[in-house]
Amino acid sequence: MNSLLVLGTMAFDSIESPFGKAEKIIGGSASYIALAASQFQVNIQVLSVVGEDFPDSFLQNFKNRGIQTEGIEIRKGEKSFFWHGKYREDLNIRDTLTTDLNVLGDYRPVVPESYQNADFAMLGNLHPEVQMAVIKQIEKRPRFVAMDTMNYWIQNNYQELLTVMQKVDCLIVNDEEARMLSDEYSLVKAAKFIQTLGPQYVIIKKGEHGALLFHKNEVFFSPALPLEDVFDPTGAGDTFAGGFMGYLAGTGDISFESLKRAVVTGSNLASFCVEEFGTQRMDNLTKDECSVRLEQFKNLTHFEIEIKP
Repeated sequence: MNSLLVLGTMAFDSIESPFGKAEKIIGGSASYIALAASQFQVNIQVLSVVGEDFPDSFLQNFKNRGIQTEGIEIRKGEKSFFWHGKYREDLNIRDTLTTDLNVLGDYRPVVPESYQNADFAMLGNLHPEVQMAVIKQIEKRPRFVAMDTMNYWIQNNYQELLTVMQKVDCLIVNDEEARMLSDEYSLVKAAKFIQTLGPQYVIIKKGEHGALLFHKNEVFFSPALPLEDVFDPTGAGDTFAGGFMGYLAGTGDISFESLKRAVVTGSNLASFCVEEFGTQRMDNLTKDECSVRLEQFKNLTHFEIEIKP
C-alpha cells in the first residue's frame, strides 16, 4: 500500500452563507484532504498542529479510518486555528470576518520517522517556509509531490513560494491565483509560465466550471457536476486535492492518463463536500455514493459523433 503525506491545517470554522450558518465546526485543509484521500487504499500520514481545544473524537475518527496521527502536534493550553467567513449570493465570493492563527502562528512541523518513506506528498495551503521545512526534512523524495497555495502568499512571499515550486511536481491553484502568479489572463499561457517555475503539471480549478490539467502541450478538462443544492464551498478545493492525490497514491500510476482520471475523481469528491457545512458530508460519504456519482461525471461529457472528412 502506498503512503500519502498530508501537510495542512486542522481548524475550527464558523461559516455563513445564503443557505444558513454553522458555528465552530471542524475545518482545515488537512482535514478535508485526509478525509477525501481515505476513500482509497492509501496509508495517509497527517502533519498538522492543533490546540488543546480540538476534539479528541475527530482525531479518533482519523485513527478509525486508518489515518496516521503521529505527526499531529497537540499543544496543551493553546487554541486551534480559527476562521470565520461569510459567503455572498455568488458563492464564489466570500468575506473573511475573523482569522485567529493561534497555534498556527509559530508552527514548525516536525516529520516523524514513521513518515519518512512516503510515496506521495500533498503540501496544503500554508506559509511557503512551512512547506519548504517539510520538504527539507524528508530524507527520500516521494515519487510525486503536489502543493497548493493562495493569493496571500503570492502577493507577500513570492520568492519563498518560487523556491518551493521548484521542488514539486504539481501545483494546484484556482484561476485567479494562476493569473496572479503568471501575470497572464489566458489560463493556457498562465499554465505554460507556471511550468517554467518548476511544476511539470499544473491544475487550475475553476469552481463550478470545472478544472484544467496541463502538462507540456497536453491539456485535459474535467467539468464540475451541476448540483441542485450547494450549502458551503469551504474545503471543496482541499477535497479536490485529497481525491486527486488519493487516487494517484491508490493506483501508484503517475502517467498523464492516470492524472486525468485523478482530476475527475477529485472533482467527484468535491461535489459532495459542498452539500453540507464543513467536513460533515465527507465524514459520512460512502464508496457506493462515490461510484454512482462518478458514473454521472462520465455520462456528463460522453458522446458519440461521426466526423466526416
